[in-house]
Amino acid sequence: MLIKKVIVNSSPLIALFKSKQADLLAQLFDRILVPGSVWDEVTSGSKNDVAATELANVSWAWRIEIASISPEVLAWDLGKGESAVLSLALKKPGFAVIIDDRAARRCDQSLGVISMGTAGVILLAKKRGLIPLASPGIQALQEAGLWLSDGLINLLQQQAGESDK
Repeated sequence: MLIKKVIVNSSPLIALFKSKQADLLAQLFDRILVPGSVWDEVTSGSKNDVAATELANVSWAWRIEIASISPEVLAWDLGKGESAVLSLALKKPGFAVIIDDRAARRCDQSLGVISMGTAGVILLAKKRGLIPLASPGIQALQEAGLWLSDGLINLLQQQAGESDK
């Protein structure tokens, strides 16, 4: 399935901006929605915070307000941003979510919402020919503060065709 429309949570936005890879979102997807609570979380940083300053200035991200959290999502007791992202996804069929939180990923699976993590964005960019290698992008995410297990890194490198194994 070709993903063309996404709803993005705060940690992917922050990691992508800090690693200077946020523009991949605009190259990969036709529509990028950011719930208001996520937008506020990202932009509340200091003037020296690249994600806080750049999100408000990009033309490709659309802020959207959420009136209420879906009861199906509320039952999972997730964070404010994760709850908003998943609630919006339930209201907008055809949108995938970009979210890293483990509990939120379990929730999206149980609700049938298509999702990927931040590192999945890098893998998708490689698969679509936007970048020649995924490994440097994954390393940049780690240097920007995104924690990825060794097992996940190995899996991503295998999926990108960049593994020695």
